Amino acid sequence: MAMHAHEENPTNQTEDARVESALLQRVLDLHPTRVTAAELVRDLAGEDADFGARDAVLRAIRELAGAGLLHGTEDGLVTPTRAAVHFGELLGL
Repeated sequence: MAMHAHEENPTNQTEDARVESALLQRVLDLHPTRVTAAELVRDLAGEDADFGARDAVLRAIRELAGAGLLHGTEDGLVTPTRAAVHFGELLGL
Protein backbone atom coordinates (compact mmCIF):
# COMPACT_ATOMS: atom_id res chain seq x y z
CA MET A 1 0.00 0.00 0.00
CA ALA A 2 2.78 2.45 0.79
CA MET A 3 4.10 2.15 -2.76
CA HIS A 4 0.65 2.82 -4.17
CA ALA A 5 0.36 6.06 -2.18
CA HIS A 6 3.86 7.03 -3.28
CA GLU A 7 2.88 6.47 -6.93
CA GLU A 8 -0.11 8.82 -6.60
CA ASN A 9 1.91 11.62 -5.01
CA PRO A 10 3.63 12.86 -8.19
CA THR A 11 0.25 13.15 -9.90
CA ASN A 12 -1.10 15.27 -7.04
CA GLN A 13 2.07 17.36 -6.98
CA THR A 14 1.87 17.88 -10.73
CA GLU A 15 -1.74 19.02 -10.52
CA ASP A 16 -1.00 21.30 -7.55
CA ALA A 17 1.91 22.85 -9.46
CA ARG A 18 -0.33 23.37 -12.51
CA VAL A 19 -2.95 25.19 -10.43
CA GLU A 20 -0.30 27.28 -8.65
CA SER A 21 1.25 28.25 -11.98
CA ALA A 22 -2.12 29.21 -13.50
CA LEU A 23 -3.04 31.18 -10.40
CA LEU A 24 0.22 33.10 -10.28
CA GLN A 25 0.02 33.88 -13.99
CA ARG A 26 -3.56 35.11 -13.57
CA VAL A 27 -2.71 37.34 -10.59
CA LEU A 28 0.24 38.78 -12.51
CA ASP A 29 -1.94 39.32 -15.61
CA LEU A 30 -4.47 41.23 -13.50
CA HIS A 31 -1.86 43.24 -11.58
CA PRO A 32 -2.26 46.03 -10.42
CA THR A 33 -5.95 45.12 -10.15
CA ARG A 34 -6.55 43.45 -6.81
CA VAL A 35 -8.95 40.52 -6.61
CA THR A 36 -10.45 38.44 -3.85
CA ALA A 37 -9.80 34.75 -3.33
CA ALA A 38 -13.45 34.09 -4.26
CA GLU A 39 -12.98 35.92 -7.56
CA LEU A 40 -9.89 33.86 -8.31
CA VAL A 41 -11.78 30.65 -7.54
CA ARG A 42 -14.55 31.65 -9.95
CA ASP A 43 -12.02 32.75 -12.55
CA LEU A 44 -9.91 29.60 -12.46
CA ALA A 45 -12.34 26.89 -11.38
CA GLY A 46 -15.60 28.21 -12.82
CA GLU A 47 -18.86 29.49 -11.42
CA ASP A 48 -20.19 26.01 -10.62
CA ALA A 49 -16.92 24.47 -9.43
CA ASP A 50 -17.08 21.50 -7.12
CA PHE A 51 -15.38 21.40 -3.73
CA GLY A 52 -12.19 19.83 -5.12
CA ALA A 53 -11.70 22.53 -7.75
CA ARG A 54 -12.39 25.36 -5.28
CA ASP A 55 -10.10 23.77 -2.70
CA ALA A 56 -7.29 23.41 -5.26
CA VAL A 57 -7.34 27.17 -5.95
CA LEU A 58 -7.48 28.06 -2.24
CA ARG A 59 -4.58 25.66 -1.55
CA ALA A 60 -2.62 27.30 -4.36
CA ILE A 61 -3.20 30.73 -2.79
CA ARG A 62 -1.93 29.43 0.57
CA GLU A 63 1.10 27.74 -0.99
CA LEU A 64 2.08 30.80 -3.05
CA ALA A 65 1.63 33.07 -0.03
CA GLY A 66 3.79 30.73 2.02
CA ALA A 67 6.44 30.83 -0.70
CA GLY A 68 6.45 34.63 -0.59
CA LEU A 69 4.80 35.15 -3.99
CA LEU A 70 1.35 36.36 -2.89
CA HIS A 71 0.02 38.61 -0.16
CA GLY A 72 -3.36 38.13 1.41
CA THR A 73 -4.68 41.38 2.84
CA GLU A 74 -6.98 41.95 5.79
CA ASP A 75 -9.75 43.02 3.43
CA GLY A 76 -9.62 39.62 1.66
CA LEU A 77 -7.70 40.70 -1.41
CA VAL A 78 -4.91 38.72 -3.04
CA THR A 79 -1.97 40.57 -4.57
CA PRO A 80 1.40 39.48 -5.92
CA THR A 81 4.50 40.36 -3.93
CA ARG A 82 7.14 42.65 -5.40
CA ALA A 83 9.30 39.57 -5.96
CA ALA A 84 6.53 37.87 -7.95
CA VAL A 85 5.94 40.99 -10.05
CA HIS A 86 9.66 41.31 -10.77
CA PHE A 87 9.91 37.61 -11.68
CA GLY A 88 6.90 37.97 -13.99
CA GLU A 89 8.54 40.94 -15.68
CA LEU A 90 11.74 38.93 -16.21
CA LEU A 91 9.70 36.15 -17.83
CA GLY A 92 7.69 38.60 -19.90
CA LEU A 93 4.38 37.72 -18.20
